[in-house]
Amino acid sequence: MVGHPAGSALRIALIDSGCGLLPTAGWLRHLRPDLALDLYLDPEGMPWGSKPSPWIVDRVVGTGHLAVERGADAVVVPCNTASVTAVVPLRAALEPDRPVVATVPAVKPAGATGVPFAVWATERTTVSEYQRDLLERFAAPGQAESVACPGLATAVEHADAAAVREAVALAASRTPERCRSVVLGCTHYPLVVEDILAALPPGTALHDSSRAVAGQALRRLGVPEDPSREPAEVRVHLGGDEGPLPATALAYPVGRGLARGGRIGRDELPATDESTQQTRPDTAAPSATPV
Repeated sequence: MVGHPAGSALRIALIDSGCGLLPTAGWLRHLRPDLALDLYLDPEGMPWGSKPSPWIVDRVVGTGHLAVERGADAVVVPCNTASVTAVVPLRAALEPDRPVVATVPAVKPAGATGVPFAVWATERTTVSEYQRDLLERFAAPGQAESVACPGLATAVEHADAAAVREAVALAASRTPERCRSVVLGCTHYPLVVEDILAALPPGTALHDSSRAVAGQALRRLGVPEDPSREPAEVRVHLGGDEGPLPATALAYPVGRGLARGGRIGRDELPATDESTQQTRPDTAAPSATPV
């Protein structure tokens, strides 16, 4: 366990441009509510996906230093763009004194099923060497399809239900019928799993890495899962200043739960492969995809 003053809560900082940090923060709150959480959002700088790489590195590393100054014992980057672009320099700046945990799409478990799957991601991530490397390492030749989802992350960030449905419908139309599961390759996407499931064929499963990232953060801190602990504080930092969660975050159950400050129930978390979630049982055909 990281050294820490006796009697005070361990503190985890989560860094993202916006609402993409909510699923991982929710899992941390659910699994270990006595960990204090600092949620670092960047309303002035979002979206990061359209920014040059040096800009993202400066933003993430600078926020990491600020988080440590404000008491963080570990830093989590629940953002695919930031993980790909900035986690190496962030680790160079903060480790070994402070663990840094990055986000990786759940390609490995999807590949282990042995059946075809699709990776939904932003346009930038879809064409990245990072995603190509993941697929080469963990998917069999021809097993995976890369599906760009233009506009989906932005629609989720703005809690624009109509735009979400439109972007999801486009992504679903681009997903080959042979795909039996979908990897959610952007941390925003788990917030709209209901819309995604409704647009996919019966029996399609979803893979998401937010629980795995939360679990890795706990392991790096050396603390076990224990949902029975008394909740610690949740602080929100908007461009460095403390404030409330943005109104759009409150459109999602996990956002409202974090704003409430108590425990996060399992029903407030996005339902993906962690709860064997797939298209509705009353309409779904049997799935060949283990989840």
